[in-house]
Amino acid sequence: MVVGKVTLEYPVAVSVELLWKVAFSGDVSIFTKACVGMIDDVEVDGDGGPGSVTTMKLNPAVGDAKVFKTRLLSRDAAARVVESEMVVEGSELSVQFKSQVSEVKVVPADESASVVHMTVEYERVDGALLPPEDEARIGQGYLGLIKKVEEYLVAHPTEFA
Repeated sequence: MVVGKVTLEYPVAVSVELLWKVAFSGDVSIFTKACVGMIDDVEVDGDGGPGSVTTMKLNPAVGDAKVFKTRLLSRDAAARVVESEMVVEGSELSVQFKSQVSEVKVVPADESASVVHMTVEYERVDGALLPPEDEARIGQGYLGLIKKVEEYLVAHPTEFA
């Protein structure tokens, strides 16, 4: 069994509290609003806690991907850490991946900025590692959501404060 790992660090021009509230607190309505043009709809199957499955329907302008489905493993609001796994069974991803687990930690950079630390671990069906360009694509997919939220919050700084 070979497990691949993608790690990223991304500075965000938004406070840790505001970024957490909008992107990671589990409030689907504000997350969807901040991702307008990228995510058309978000549905949560469950109570929003661990085990809940979130289905994001992506806007056609995003590219080939149409649906992004994850299962929440844990959310620690005090430590600002979220861990989730991609739901691969029954999806196009099941041909390539056995599993894909992400962990996101948001830390303060200063009063009005933060840093997102992300780790994605994956296991492929064929047991091989992804080529570096495909690993980069995975990271950029996750970061695309963070960048979209950041853009919205910078343009609308008081909307969710």
